[in-house]
Amino acid sequence: MSSNATPRLRVVAVHGISSSFGTGISDARKEELRALKAAAWARDLGSGLGISPVQLDVDFAYYADRLRPGPAAQGDQDSDFLNDPLAQEMLDAWARELGLPDEVAQGHAAVPLRALASWMARRFNLAEGPLGVFIRLLCAEVAAYLRSADAPERIAAREEVAARIAQYRPRVVAAHSLGSVVAYEALHAHPELQPELFLTLGSPLALPRVVFERLIPAPRPADTPQLRGAGLPGGTRWVNIADPGDPVAVPPQLGRFFDGIALDHTTTVSALFRFHHAENYLRCATTAATIAPYLGI
Repeated sequence: MSSNATPRLRVVAVHGISSSFGTGISDARKEELRALKAAAWARDLGSGLGISPVQLDVDFAYYADRLRPGPAAQGDQDSDFLNDPLAQEMLDAWARELGLPDEVAQGHAAVPLRALASWMARRFNLAEGPLGVFIRLLCAEVAAYLRSADAPERIAAREEVAARIAQYRPRVVAAHSLGSVVAYEALHAHPELQPELFLTLGSPLALPRVVFERLIPAPRPADTPQLRGAGLPGGTRWVNIADPGDPVAVPPQLGRFFDGIALDHTTTVSALFRFHHAENYLRCATTAATIAPYLGI
């Protein structure tokens, strides 16, 4: 069979947090690492679909180098968060959304990092040490992106993702974690970019106070007291997948907050001690069932 007879699905992958390639690397090395990441996403998607990754033509939209770490990215003490009001607000909003009891917060106006990490470790059966590192990274990177509507870092990250989509013209954009926020804004900033499918995985798009109300375009008043986020421009189909054991994908069921979501799945995907990993979402049966029609399967 000739290579032309093998259908290939073109996908742009948009990473979440903790995907930095490091500083001081050459453009050539960055492209090597981008190719390795794209190959890893293709393997994980292929595994879930039960096909060879060669049937998936994946490009990796890398934006982490466009974000300068905020103050909360430095150090390992709770006090570091107090130096970055937005990172602390992210921590507080996240803790309240997860249902952190007031007694665990110890009556502080600002939720202590250690208190949240300890409580989450017990609730989700996770190791407290690595969880504390993850929480710091999440709060720092979300704050770095959402600090202001016209921040150069935000514009640069959004435009980098838009540029990869424009260059690659994929049928599917698959975005994980913070990447779902960046990709959502990129698709709105460039309504001419209309992939057939926008797949969000482990998304915090609806997290109140820090993420949801800061989105561009801003959520608008609806017929109910709750604001509604805008659907995607054009005919792009939006499917969301959230693991109920993923503490980042809160609140789940984005369809309660956004217009235009075709399917809103809540599916257990996490392996023990490996919560919120992109590979778990990419390999799951729900992702495979969502993407398969675009491969003709």
